[in-house]
Amino acid sequence: MKFHLVSLGCARNQVDSEVMQGRLKRRGWQATQDPEQARVIIVNTCSFIESAANESIDTILALAEQKKTGVCRQLVVVGCLPERYREDIVATLPEVDCFLGTGAFDRIEEVVTKAEPMGGCFLPDPNARTLEDGHAPRLLTDGHLAYVKIAEGCNSRCTYCIIPRLRGKHHSRPAMDIVAEARHLIDGGVRELVLVAQDTTHYGHDLTPETNLTHLLGEIADLSDKVWIRFLYGHPEHFDPSLLGIMLRHENLCPYFDIPIQHASGQLLKKMGRRYDKNDLHRIFSNIRDHLPRAALRTGVIVGFPGETEADFEELEAFIEQVQFDHLGVFTYSDSDDLPSHRLPNPVPPETARKRMDRLMEIQKNISRNRNQRYQNETLPVLVEQQLEANLFSARTAFQAPEVDGLTFVKTRPDGPRISVGSLVRVKVIDTLEYDLVAEV
Repeated sequence: MKFHLVSLGCARNQVDSEVMQGRLKRRGWQATQDPEQARVIIVNTCSFIESAANESIDTILALAEQKKTGVCRQLVVVGCLPERYREDIVATLPEVDCFLGTGAFDRIEEVVTKAEPMGGCFLPDPNARTLEDGHAPRLLTDGHLAYVKIAEGCNSRCTYCIIPRLRGKHHSRPAMDIVAEARHLIDGGVRELVLVAQDTTHYGHDLTPETNLTHLLGEIADLSDKVWIRFLYGHPEHFDPSLLGIMLRHENLCPYFDIPIQHASGQLLKKMGRRYDKNDLHRIFSNIRDHLPRAALRTGVIVGFPGETEADFEELEAFIEQVQFDHLGVFTYSDSDDLPSHRLPNPVPPETARKRMDRLMEIQKNISRNRNQRYQNETLPVLVEQQLEANLFSARTAFQAPEVDGLTFVKTRPDGPRISVGSLVRVKVIDTLEYDLVAEV
């Protein structure tokens, strides 16, 4: 009874995958990294943009070959791909035995334990999905790092985004469930907790009594001062300045702000359905740096959105130069006929969008290099993630989030202090690169 699960897409998907694996393990199933040994293969898909949907389909087709050459008797596809393309996907991917939408993760045990494949496409309303309590079983991908989903869905109606249709309305988990899960993960040896949601800064406003992210961060920070805590995926409209105060009071709260702005042009932000302007953004980022000068700022932007002129793009360029983000993600607009933005006039040619993306990344490369130089010869705590060679490890500082930012490469000496994966150690930065740091214990 072995299963192989591939998780694609965002950290929120990773949490769903880990919970599904925990459920199956509880029922006696064993996870395997080798699809050739798996009786059941599960693909947790992403379809947020076209490239993600294509990656999901390519992965499904590649793993479907195991039904011919391996011991696989059932291929199950779950998540955003079936949720977006609905029943049409059954005929498109006949290699798949069963499809589960984003509201049907809790049916994974029922599906894989059937004597014969169930077949069909199960698409219950995502809004009716019950979020896991603090004691849901999970099989962590990394023993020292855990993502904690604090809410599901989204109430924003950004014209380029399909998430509300795939995941439903924003609904927050009760704080007591989140804190219980955090305590369980810390007791299990996790050294960094990363709070995630589609919009973490909107957390708690739908609960009774109402609460917020600041309150939640304080409760989790009080559990242990030896564990890093950060949050990802904030929203400028819901940014609460009280977050700055709670970070000043707790050293284990990483002063790291991931706030995707999408653009700086006022006319484009309106077309995107974003209800703020460039001046609002300047106030947010200036306020953060005034209170926390060492804070790391990360954002994400879209280039090539319908109607983006050269003047709009230059306004975005200037904004990025002014703010000097520590980390920046740039995406070209991904169109689809099921998006409101698809109906907007004046589409931008894909080659123009790619050139604009390259221009921004070239600017950011220089910014990141200069920002990194601040750490030359400094002593910093890092979380050790992987041993690369006999005397070389990869690690992250508090201002480097997992998977999306640069790394800190840590050198050790054969006769020096020994370090281990999953430990928090202090290192001295001896070199700075465009996105990465080099340090020694």
